[in-house]
Amino acid sequence: MLLSATAKTDGYLQFMTVLILFVFVLAITYLVTKWMANYQKGKAGSGNLEIIETCRIASNKYIQIVRAGEKYLVIAIGKDEVHMLSELSAIELDLKEEELQNLGFADILEKVKKVKGKGKE
Repeated sequence: MLLSATAKTDGYLQFMTVLILFVFVLAITYLVTKWMANYQKGKAGSGNLEIIETCRIASNKYIQIVRAGEKYLVIAIGKDEVHMLSELSAIELDLKEEELQNLGFADILEKVKKVKGKGKE
C-alpha cells in the first residue's frame, strides 16, 4: 500500500514538473516574440515610408498607395517589377480613421470575428 501511494505521488510530481516547464517555455516564447517584434519595428526605419492601402488585382500583382515623406504614390507591384503609376495629393485620398490608427492583434481579431459572424447570418 505504501508503494502505491509513493508511486502516485511521484507521478503527480512528474506531471507538475512537466506542467511548470511547459508554462515556463511558453512564457519565454511569448516574451522573445514580443521583443523581436519591437526590435524589428525599430529597425523598420525612421517612418518616412508607409503603405496606406493595398489592392490585389491578380495572384501576384498588386496596386499600392504608399506614403513617401509628404508625397503619396500609387505603385503597381508585379512578380519581378515595380512601376509608379501616379502621384496623389493628400486631398485626393479617402483615408478612414481606422486606417490611420495602429491596430493591435486583438482589435484585428475582433474585426474578423464580426465579419465571420455577419457571414453566418
